[in-house]
Amino acid sequence: MKNQWIHTFSGTVKVKLTGKGIERFLNQLTRSGVSIWNVKKHGSEAVTFYVNLQDVKKLRVPARESNCKIRFLERAGGPFILKKLWTNSGFLAGAFLFLGLIMLLSNMVWGIEIKGASPATEHQIRKELDRMGIGVGKLQFSIDSVESIQKELTDKVGALTWIGVELKGTTYNFQAVEKSEPKKAEVIGPRHLVAKRKAAIYKIFVEKGEPVVEVNDYVMPGQLLVSGLYGKEDDLKVVAAEGEILGVTWYSTKVELPLKSTFQVYNGNEKRKYSLVFAGKSMPVWGFGKPDFSEYEIEVTEQPVRFFKWELPVMVEKKTIREREQETRIYSRKEAIESAKELARKDIKNYLPENAIIKGEKILHQSIENDKVKLTTHFTIIEDIAEGQPIIQGD
Repeated sequence: MKNQWIHTFSGTVKVKLTGKGIERFLNQLTRSGVSIWNVKKHGSEAVTFYVNLQDVKKLRVPARESNCKIRFLERAGGPFILKKLWTNSGFLAGAFLFLGLIMLLSNMVWGIEIKGASPATEHQIRKELDRMGIGVGKLQFSIDSVESIQKELTDKVGALTWIGVELKGTTYNFQAVEKSEPKKAEVIGPRHLVAKRKAAIYKIFVEKGEPVVEVNDYVMPGQLLVSGLYGKEDDLKVVAAEGEILGVTWYSTKVELPLKSTFQVYNGNEKRKYSLVFAGKSMPVWGFGKPDFSEYEIEVTEQPVRFFKWELPVMVEKKTIREREQETRIYSRKEAIESAKELARKDIKNYLPENAIIKGEKILHQSIENDKVKLTTHFTIIEDIAEGQPIIQGD
């Protein structure tokens, strides 16, 4: 029948009718609008047919009037299936609970393996992982992405040059590469030490070679500081000159700093939303509603759902919504000048070697134009001014 699916959902009953008034019974059902189907005759006084569950009550009156007996043989369809499910609800609930538990356990962290790190470095890594909330028993959905973990560990653990992070099933694997010991100094050939910039000699410390300048001497770029040749003229020895020649050097920087600046900052308020993503469709499961933030930024990460070691075609999408607000910073004249000085110091350090020392600073020019502080600063620096120059035959 065309409406067979409708009958299946609403429920059907198979009826056996016996007696001498079968034809009168069936005709009366048809006149009263009762739908029957799959009518089969079994001898002269028996017939079976199907009827809708809601029409069962309409069979009793025609059966009495036609002297027929009714017997219900089978019941099928939605209401009876639901009744069976309700009867076995405890078993179904247990099955769903078991599957849910397996899914939950399959998406938790059950192991952390660290390779390539010394015991001390491994202890630091595990300490940082604890601080980041990464440990056995944690849900993978609540943990940052592998890329974020890798970046944060590299930044926080100073002994690491690089660390690889990989999630295999329920285990995080970390492959660490520690910073190597400083390489032994290369064998240096015969050379002089010459000045690499204009300076006044501040301190001389020579390990090898013959110094040719004294403290307070002024030297120009390329001028000889320590000779790699020493001894008598008829018995000159050639060495690789080594030493530290500290000189007073001079630098100037120009910086500009606005008196008023506007920038965006996070205020610490955030909201998280979790959704299940399947076939490109997203279904929210936690964190409903729009955030009551006027300005915010959204960070989206996706984590595959696993069943044992297999990845299911379902993703857990985590949205972290962070509120941000606009800050306006206004400097007074004094504050602006002090901040510009600090900015100048940071700027000059980008051009100096690590062991250089700022001996003094002097403001050559300062002005406020177009709501900006303009500062020109002169720095006096003490740094190693020596660099090697190979000794050529005939020098």
